[in-house]
Amino acid sequence: QVQMVESGGDSVQAGGSLRLSCAASGYTYNTYCMGWFRQAPGKEREAVASFYIGVGATAYADLAKGRFAMSRDTAKKILYLQMNSLQPEDTAMYYCAAALLRMGYCPLTARSYDYWGQGTQVTVSS
Repeated sequence: QVQMVESGGDSVQAGGSLRLSCAASGYTYNTYCMGWFRQAPGKEREAVASFYIGVGATAYADLAKGRFAMSRDTAKKILYLQMNSLQPEDTAMYYCAAALLRMGYCPLTARSYDYWGQGTQVTVSS
């Protein structure tokens, strides 16, 4: 019943920017975790950032600090990921995930999340 809807992936040149969006529907809780993850061919899925819905707390992986930023449109129930200064190594499938957790924070670990979007491809060329 939980459904993730993603969009925004595209092909850009190095130094460019993209804004990904994700909406999670089907949750009946005021607070839950959402996260952005990515996976490049031949590599493990890695965390990008997490957002504690209903609280506003955020966490960023080192790869995202200083370049990526999340924002939440509460009215539209959309979580955005603004990606600036994109580099070829950012090329990957980007996934949005959600989970109901009781940890008090939203972890940057893929195994903690239950529901996943279909992924949106980000390709950065040099």
